[in-house]
Amino acid sequence: MAKTRETWDAVVVGAGAAGLFCAAQAGRRGRSVLVLDHARAPGEKIRISGGGRCNFTNLHATPANYLSQNPSFCISALRRYTQQDFIALVQRHGIAFHEKTLGQLFCDGPSTQIIDMLLGEMRAAGAELRLGVSVSAVERQGEGFDLTLSDGARLACASLIVASGGKSIPKMGATGWGYDLARRFGIAVTETRPALVPLTFEPQMLARLKPLSGVSVEAAVSSGKTTFQEGLLFTHRGLSGPSILQISSYWREGGEIAVRLLPGLDLYEALRAARAENGRQAPQTALAAHLPKRLAQLLAEEETSLAPAKTLADLSDKRLRRLAAAAQDWRVAPAGSEGYRTAEVTLGGIDTAELDSKTMQAKRVPGLFFIGEVVDVTGWLGGYNFQWAWSSGWVAGQVA
Repeated sequence: MAKTRETWDAVVVGAGAAGLFCAAQAGRRGRSVLVLDHARAPGEKIRISGGGRCNFTNLHATPANYLSQNPSFCISALRRYTQQDFIALVQRHGIAFHEKTLGQLFCDGPSTQIIDMLLGEMRAAGAELRLGVSVSAVERQGEGFDLTLSDGARLACASLIVASGGKSIPKMGATGWGYDLARRFGIAVTETRPALVPLTFEPQMLARLKPLSGVSVEAAVSSGKTTFQEGLLFTHRGLSGPSILQISSYWREGGEIAVRLLPGLDLYEALRAARAENGRQAPQTALAAHLPKRLAQLLAEEETSLAPAKTLADLSDKRLRRLAAAAQDWRVAPAGSEGYRTAEVTLGGIDTAELDSKTMQAKRVPGLFFIGEVVDVTGWLGGYNFQWAWSSGWVAGQVA
């Protein structure tokens, strides 16, 4: 016997940051709203974010902090629902938070506080949540949609909001479902790729840098005209740390990155001064005054491998420049990235030319909305992607 078809004003697919927030906004308008997710718990990426403290927004979020084929697309949503609006919501719920660095706001307590806040907002707005169920089929029915779920249930809705996220972290259930649905309705999807992801090296480079695994240092990392200055971490696969994750969104296979360690220091002049003060000290000793010991040792050993130099006095100005350049003008072509397995977000997605920037509604399919990571809008590391989730979810929730 066929199950009775349920009718809802709006169905949201995806119980992540954008989906939960959008559901609460639509529910507050008196809409009957159902949120669906194949996961067993809501907001899993919220839960693991920020080391379990959830970097829920950034004080400095502006459209300039986002990548998209149309950089102007995000302006409307970010201006209509700002980081200050979300901060006010967090404060109303009594959640303590702090600024860590560069405008990044983290919860003082566990990230589950943000999930609980979103669920509380949903309940207060009358929206419902159904977990452990996926959408098997979507059909256009008049001006709305018919959905068939994995448990056999059938739903009808006037508005369908896709908040299914991207492909990043598949072990948490990430899929390309939202992209597949878009293509089925003739909506273009831009090329997708892992972003905010560690970069990897080829075996020869890995063998050379193996002693540095676990070493971290401040660095300015560049790709083309884009530079980020934050921490850099050597790993057993290549490079990670905030500066590398940031630049990974701009780097492309086959290209190189430029790394300047100790960006606030002229290392060549520092080494010249050290040689003038005490020429008998070893090069690695002078380097270790500014760099982690293992890194200082490797740089010194490589510089002196062909022409031995026991002391700084053995090094000419030319060789001191070469030694400094090894740390402050290091150019390397990564072999690739760690991929979606560890990527924090997906770059690319639903082509913004297909969407109304004021509502997130598909121009050619009225009633169909795309919000959050599934859209071709990708933020920097540091709370920017959460802010896009809140902003895009909010504007869709005003009309869906």
